[in-house]
Amino acid sequence: MYDPPDGKFIDLPLMVIALRLLGAVLLGCLIGLEREMRDHAAGLRTHMLTALAASTFVLIAVEMVNSFGADSDITQLDPLRTVEAATSGVAFLAAGTIIQARGQVKGLTTGASIWLSGAVGVACGAGYFYIAGLATLIALAILLPVSWIEAHWLNRRKDAKNSD
Repeated sequence: MYDPPDGKFIDLPLMVIALRLLGAVLLGCLIGLEREMRDHAAGLRTHMLTALAASTFVLIAVEMVNSFGADSDITQLDPLRTVEAATSGVAFLAAGTIIQARGQVKGLTTGASIWLSGAVGVACGAGYFYIAGLATLIALAILLPVSWIEAHWLNRRKDAKNSD
């Protein structure tokens, strides 16, 4: 077990860590709620846990650098590596929601929303709440009205095309 010279294991205040984690869960919940309302397999819990996990990975990376000597020549923070690791893990989960059956691909929007939840979690873990909140609002602005348009306007167009 590592014993830092100052005896601290956590550099960020516990309240900041809690706020970042809870922010990720709340914003992931908002995205997952839309999927849940449409009765998709990946709903509230999946999106909340995805955002929480991504946020946790970022916080762990930040804390490890601080614990193991952020001022050292040996320790370097490469935020892109943390983002890449979280992204690849979330992408694997998102890919699991996409299926192909009878020539149709299903689950793409759910997979994309899981991927977005991971990005929101990364932003919260890094403390970029404004990016996370704005991304969530834009996602909801896309998911809610666009699905209504698809259901009401585009389906009518498809029906009219099929009757020709």
